[in-house]
Order: sequence, then C-alpha cells, then structure tokens
Amino acid sequence: MTEAPIVEGPMQAGSPLRTPRAAALAGIVFSVLLISALVLLRISVPARADVPGEWLTDSWRRTEVAIALNLVPFAGIAFLWFVGVVRDRIGAREDRFFATVFLGSGLLFVAMLFAAAAISGGLIAGVSSAPPSAGTLALGRNVTAILLNVYAMRMAAVFTLTTVTIARRTEIVSRWLTVAGLVSALVLLVGVGISPWVELLFPLWILALSIDILAAGLKPPGRAAGPARQG
Repeated sequence: MTEAPIVEGPMQAGSPLRTPRAAALAGIVFSVLLISALVLLRISVPARADVPGEWLTDSWRRTEVAIALNLVPFAGIAFLWFVGVVRDRIGAREDRFFATVFLGSGLLFVAMLFAAAAISGGLIAGVSSAPPSAGTLALGRNVTAILLNVYAMRMAAVFTLTTVTIARRTEIVSRWLTVAGLVSALVLLVGVGISPWVELLFPLWILALSIDILAAGLKPPGRAAGPARQG
C-alpha cells in the first residue's frame, strides 16, 4: 500500500507571523497619547490634593480632564501593541527570565494606569449628579496619585530597566538609548515625587525607542550584514 504524496503549499508548512516594522508606530501613538493625557491633567487639576473641589465647577477644566481620561484606554492599547513589537524584534534571542519581568511589568503598568483613570473618571462623573464631599474627593485624588506616581511609575521603571538590559544584550537599539533608559528608570524609581512632570520621562523614552526601531526597520537589509569570517 503506497502512501499518498504530501502536497506542500503555502498553507501546508505555513510561516510565522511577523509584525511589520511599521507597527513600531504603536509606541509613538502610546507616547503621544500618554503625554497629552498627563499634560492635560497637570494643567487642569490642582497639584495639591487638599485643595477644595471648586475647580470641578469649571466646565472647561472638567472637559480637559474628561479628554485626558478618554485618551488613557487608547494609550494602554497602543502600549500593549508596542510590547509585542519589542518582543518580535528580540525574536529567538529572548531570555525567559527577562521576558517574564518585561511582560509582567508592562501589564501591571497598564492595569494601574487604567485603575487610576477609572477612579478619576468616577469622581468626575459624580459631580454632575451628586457632588462628592471634600473627604471623598481628597481620598479619590490620593488613591489616584498613589496608583499613578508610586506604583504605575515604578512598574514603568522596571519595564524600562528590563528593556534596557535586553537591548544591551541583543543590540537591537542604539547605545545612547540604553543609557537614556537607565537614567530615566533610576529617576522614576527614586525621584518621581520631586516633580509631577517627571512622569513624562517614560513616554518620552518610549517615543525615542519607537523611532529608533522604526528607523532600523527602514534600513536596507544588505547593510546590516558584514562579511563572513573565514577559518
């Protein structure tokens, strides 16, 4: 009994899915959205949590805060796509230990970012129906600030440190980006309370990293390969 010949075709063996280099635009989208959201929040909401909530009666400020909070989910989606882009660029050189920390810190960052935005959105939404008391408003702002500044930014620092370590070992990005990422991560770990604008370091570094990945994907592939060594 003869075996039927195996017909090979494009659907038989298949090929691994490859994320296009243009998907590095996800990191750029994330950076622009998060920077816009953070800037809108900083210029609309008083810096001190014990400030009375009279600013909530300003419809223009409430609109700015609402726009910032609506940008957060799209920034989180773009960040998750960006994580996939980086893992695709690493490829088979990915280390399990660093990959676990890299992915875990990125997911925790997005989760805490969403939680902080949800709490803020709930406070803003309650103003139109039942204005919250001063104690409730202060509690909500403190919880939001702690989630964003203490926890989310620390996870962003861990994500940056892990990305820098992976990039340094695999040489997937420019060397100056690893130095800039190391400095940004250290500032986010120990100096995030110095100024609220320190939070912008993370999306700014992601923006530079995404541009570098996108530029590397546009280079001619023939120039990346050097002459083969003999012997």
